[in-house]
Amino acid sequence: MEGCQYVASWYKTTAVARELNVHRSVIHRLWSHYQKDQNASRRRGSGRQRITTTADDRYLLQRARRRRTLTARQLASQLSAAAVKQPKSCQTVSLRLHEGGLFAEQPVVCLPLSPAYVRERLHCSRGHRSWTPEQWAHILFTDVSI
Repeated sequence: MEGCQYVASWYKTTAVARELNVHRSVIHRLWSHYQKDQNASRRRGSGRQRITTTADDRYLLQRARRRRTLTARQLASQLSAAAVKQPKSCQTVSLRLHEGGLFAEQPVVCLPLSPAYVRERLHCSRGHRSWTPEQWAHILFTDVSI
């Protein structure tokens, strides 16, 4: 009779595993753990504990959104001054900002075009619109800003 119960148990485990798209051993391990402890919650990970609390993370995101020009180093020093625990590195602050969806932006460097320069470019382009590719082959284009 025990063998029949084992086959039924194996069949149910396989069916559940197939339904959840996981390996049968995962369902078996969870079921065994539940029968032993009456609890199938996930065990705590063995990784390093976070140095920042959720309150610290909220504080960082709030400060970064209010003052968009603050660097990660400045935010780290503000957080270390505000918190009673150990100081936070700017790498940690940068990671927490990334987790919150905030990333550093590089300023775009461009020269504003004066109205006179725009008119001159338009005049030049209209004057050369009938040129052939052979005529354009003798022109050297450069990207030099003054």
